Amino acid sequence: MLSRTVPRCAARPTALLRPLRPHGAPVRPARCSIDRSRRGYASEAAEKDLVIIGGGVAGYVAAIKAGQSGLSVACIEKRGMLGGTCLNVGCIPSKSLLNNSHLYHQILHDTKQRGIEVGEVKLNLEQMMKAKETSVSGLTKGIEFLFKKNNVEYIKGTGAFADEHTINVNLIDGGETSVKAKNIIIATGSEATPFPGMTIDEEKIITSTGAIALKQVPKKMVVIGGGIIGLEMGSVWSRLGAEVTVVEFLGQIGGPGMDAEIAKQAQKLLGKQGMKFKLNTKVKSGEESGEAFKINVEAAKGGKEEAIDADVVLVAIGRRPYTAGLGLENIGIETDDKGRLVIDQEYRTKLPHIRVIGDCTFGPMLAHKAEEEAVAAVEFITKNYGHVNYGAIPSVMYTHPEVAWVGQNEQEVKASGVKYKVGTFPFSANSRAKTNLDTEGMVKFIADAETDRILGIHIIGPNAGEMIAEGTLALEYGASTEDVGRTSHAHPTLSEAFKEAAMATYGKAIHY
Repeated sequence: MLSRTVPRCAARPTALLRPLRPHGAPVRPARCSIDRSRRGYASEAAEKDLVIIGGGVAGYVAAIKAGQSGLSVACIEKRGMLGGTCLNVGCIPSKSLLNNSHLYHQILHDTKQRGIEVGEVKLNLEQMMKAKETSVSGLTKGIEFLFKKNNVEYIKGTGAFADEHTINVNLIDGGETSVKAKNIIIATGSEATPFPGMTIDEEKIITSTGAIALKQVPKKMVVIGGGIIGLEMGSVWSRLGAEVTVVEFLGQIGGPGMDAEIAKQAQKLLGKQGMKFKLNTKVKSGEESGEAFKINVEAAKGGKEEAIDADVVLVAIGRRPYTAGLGLENIGIETDDKGRLVIDQEYRTKLPHIRVIGDCTFGPMLAHKAEEEAVAAVEFITKNYGHVNYGAIPSVMYTHPEVAWVGQNEQEVKASGVKYKVGTFPFSANSRAKTNLDTEGMVKFIADAETDRILGIHIIGPNAGEMIAEGTLALEYGASTEDVGRTSHAHPTLSEAFKEAAMATYGKAIHY
């Protein structure tokens, strides 16, 4: 049996979690009858086993898991649409635009060599936005169906703590109600971090929310922040015809989690597509100039100031926890200097029956991380144990080519002092990539030099976001690169590049 190491994560201890103390003993489902005719209202008389504040990815997954576990559960959501930022104005709609804008760009620039001749190609932005909205509405209704299937009460309104066990709710349709619970999970998510001195109107000065809803293609767009959100949204509008300039304070794109070698290659490939980059650059201010804006920038370490013109400015400098209006002052729950709710390794606040998951607490602000925490938190309530391996949470950037990674990057491994080895394999040597005429990028493995245990996997290229799942599984099970290299991969597939990169780490690749 393979041994497991404790995942390396500064945000929260991730050793095998100790059993709950007596106050955390599992609850039994309350045997109570609820008048289902009062749809949208919680029963004041019946105490729930669990109430969840927030119906985003963390909240709705926790609600479904709790319902499946036999708990009486209610979920409070103020948006009136389940799925939170991710489903309504984040991950899902942005991926619709990324996919369709890529198809548009490909038809314009990449069909002749494939033997496909097309006539005049036109962009119907309104229809592209409708396709996005259709995807969102279908998925939202699907979650509502799962709530009904698992006996989850859906309360549409804004919840705030009245006391440690009672939540008052201002209902969307008018009126108020309250709900009591033995256990409460806070899953209120995050919001875009504003840029000092710039007022967000979601039309000219926009966040990711405005970036998925522009009514016309801007001539010039400046993206403040070269992380995943900024690059994805910048990529969409660049493909559709905007001149996009990305201003990033750091010396690489993709954020500090992306491997530096991969980030450099991603910048090169996005640059070939028309995006411009100003790295090691800080934004000093922004000012209106007629119908447009002037963004004043200078070198991060100081230097000559420069002005960049823009019709639209996308502020993508990160996200911050959203806890406004929760009434935390009524129960004395703590936040840290970044606004994150303070919890222990079992997601408990100082009030042990109140737990916190997702973006409003520690860890990467990723939907799949929130889902894992949702399941673990409910398992703590019902079974006294739960676990999330924070060392095996994948990240994906859905540009073209895609970039995906899991585990540590090379700069992190080098800083740790661990002796390591690296193996790579280019998609240009992969048969499926060649037949698809999509050969940019590579797979990169980082492994412990002495044990061959995989420390990190980084991919830039076609289908990287799908392929990283194999890497995450390998990391979860403590696999060596030889374990992967000796696993048969179907031919011809892109995943063979994954196998060959593993082979290159412990020995030699066959096809390169």
